Amino acid sequence: MIRDDIPTPALLLDLDRFDRNLRAAAAHVSAAGKQFRPHAKTHKCPEIARRQVAAGATGVVCAKLAEAEVMAASGIPGLLISTEVVGDEKVGRLMRLLDHDPGVLVVVDHPDNVRDLAHAARAAGHVLGVLVDVDVGGRRTGTGPGEPALALARAVAAAPSLRFRGLQGYAGQCAHIVGWAARREAAVKAMTPLIETRRLLEARGIPVEIVSGGSTGTYDIDSDLAGLTELQCGSYCVMDLDYLRIGGRTGDRLTDFEMALTVLATVVSVPAPDLAIVDAGLKAFATDRPFGPEPVERPSVVYEFAGDEHGRLLSRDPRGSVRLGERVEFFPPHCDPTMNLYDRVYAMRGARVEAVWDIAARGKSQ
Repeated sequence: MIRDDIPTPALLLDLDRFDRNLRAAAAHVSAAGKQFRPHAKTHKCPEIARRQVAAGATGVVCAKLAEAEVMAASGIPGLLISTEVVGDEKVGRLMRLLDHDPGVLVVVDHPDNVRDLAHAARAAGHVLGVLVDVDVGGRRTGTGPGEPALALARAVAAAPSLRFRGLQGYAGQCAHIVGWAARREAAVKAMTPLIETRRLLEARGIPVEIVSGGSTGTYDIDSDLAGLTELQCGSYCVMDLDYLRIGGRTGDRLTDFEMALTVLATVVSVPAPDLAIVDAGLKAFATDRPFGPEPVERPSVVYEFAGDEHGRLLSRDPRGSVRLGERVEFFPPHCDPTMNLYDRVYAMRGARVEAVWDIAARGKSQ
């Protein structure tokens, strides 16, 4: 199969760019003396996770229990569930997941959750690895740094069916700050309480094996933080316009990683010389950013959403108008929710389809 045979709209992955992204991230993290556990919420694809591990990752982070179930069923090792597993139904599923993969790690931010996990693990005959989730300013999940985290770590360590492994802190509020210097200042400020919490725990006799956090936007900032042991970057492997626009250390674009993910669409109508309609609309791209997709090879064309199934292409140069039946690729604004719209991704070498990979954890938000 070649590119022109793919039914549209479709999600494409440029394997040459993707492979270079994997190598670049792995080399950077290794040179910094850290471990790498990339976030699978970006792609939800076991084959991508498998290739990340082959490139040197210790495993992958899963945003939800259901994602971890899919990854474990596909044989992906080193799973960390980065959102608290709460409630009898989910805790029961977690115990069954441990039957399959006893190395799965979870995070906690409340003593009641520690109690429930300890009781369930004891009843199931498991010893569950646990990280204390620390709020580093995002106000999403996590206990307070310092004494609150220490108290929770002590509760975990006191439970025979739990094993305290370390800390997690995600400064997502810093990841998309435009301008590297401003982003660095914010990230260091956010992550410092996490590093200080590690020192506090160790001073009180609690060993901290893992301190996990970081994002694609701050990967070259987090890697310099003494005390952080592993990075959770996710979007780096495919990239998107949002990360491209935040700027890198030396320029106004984050070009450390390549734009490997595109959406392929077909021009289905040309009502006027400066107007064309493609078969990719609101259901083909994530719409949570204040800007839309960008055509890859049509710089004189602007994309506008035109409904659920359609996109409007406005040509600023009528001499280069888009043709009926033409295939047009677009960079997505936000990769994670865009990938979650598709059942599969076409892995491309140039114009040839090398493989088709299932996005098996698509929609797995439970």
